[in-house]
Amino acid sequence: MNEVGRFLDQSYYGNSVWQWILAASVMIGVLLITLLTRRVIRGRYKTLAATPQIELLELPLKVASNTGALFLFIASLYAGFSLLTLPEKPAKLLLTALTISAFWQVGVWVSTAVTSWLSRKQQQAMANDRAAAGSFGIIGFVARALIWVIVLLLTLDNLGVNITALVAGLGIGGIAVALAVQNVLGDLLASLSITLDRPFVVGDAIAVGDFNGTVEQIGIKSVRLRSVNGEQIVMSNADLLSSRVRNFGRMRERRIAFTVAVALDSPPEKLKSIPAALRAIVESEKNTRFDRAHFSRIGAGSLDFETVYYVTTADYGVYMDIQQDINLRVIEMLDKEGLELAVPVQRVWQQSAALDAGPERT
Repeated sequence: MNEVGRFLDQSYYGNSVWQWILAASVMIGVLLITLLTRRVIRGRYKTLAATPQIELLELPLKVASNTGALFLFIASLYAGFSLLTLPEKPAKLLLTALTISAFWQVGVWVSTAVTSWLSRKQQQAMANDRAAAGSFGIIGFVARALIWVIVLLLTLDNLGVNITALVAGLGIGGIAVALAVQNVLGDLLASLSITLDRPFVVGDAIAVGDFNGTVEQIGIKSVRLRSVNGEQIVMSNADLLSSRVRNFGRMRERRIAFTVAVALDSPPEKLKSIPAALRAIVESEKNTRFDRAHFSRIGAGSLDFETVYYVTTADYGVYMDIQQDINLRVIEMLDKEGLELAVPVQRVWQQSAALDAGPERT
């Protein structure tokens, strides 16, 4: 026992063996307890995340479950070594390591919290306000960038870097970087313009030049459309805003103009009844508002009657059903009146000239 006591009383680097054993025990104990706690938290979070409803503790548990093992190790090491009497330089180095790791861990926690909260708000906005839903991606990117810039500056400050001079230097270098990546910055500013001005939102059907589709995602660099043929169309934000965008998603009604061309030899007394018949056909349809029907043109091969009406819904399928029914009823009306649709006809006149032979001269 005396030998064991003498061994434990021996001093290494200003601390007895007993103190070193106690410090190691505290470090291992704290590390095991924190790792076990993190495992329990992650299990609880997975249970809550599997349910469709959003629990009150779901977000805090998700944030806590993203605690890094390196941070737990450094914190445990600091807890154990705080029981020892260390030289100034190693003690300062350990404190600096703990501070920097704490900064980065807090950055992970805050970034996770912000991302999760914005994701939850985006899902809620998709059902109520699609315009707001498209802006959450931009807000999340800006928030995460700001968080990690602050973490980086605090880290450099603890490493002894003069961040005041660094920020001033970054201001000068930022001009050169901005010139080098002006296309990327242009797309970024365009994305902010889309977010603030909201010319379209996720879910809108738009047409840009020869391309048209439904907006699937509004990103930092580009906007993704899903075309009617099924393929995905990716357009840069700057190019998209520099073009003329037609937003069918905000269409309240559709203006429809169609022409009925009847044969040139149709009786005049029956032609007079066609505009009224066309009006009656359009007004009998639901979700329509009649505008006009006129004998608009005497063409080279037909007599044209133009009808204009409005479909009071933006649904393209409803419009096609209405126009199909109108077309069928127009055919029935023409058949009932004994009128025919104009068919392209080409007439050719031939003239024969008799050549008189003069008296034969001798």
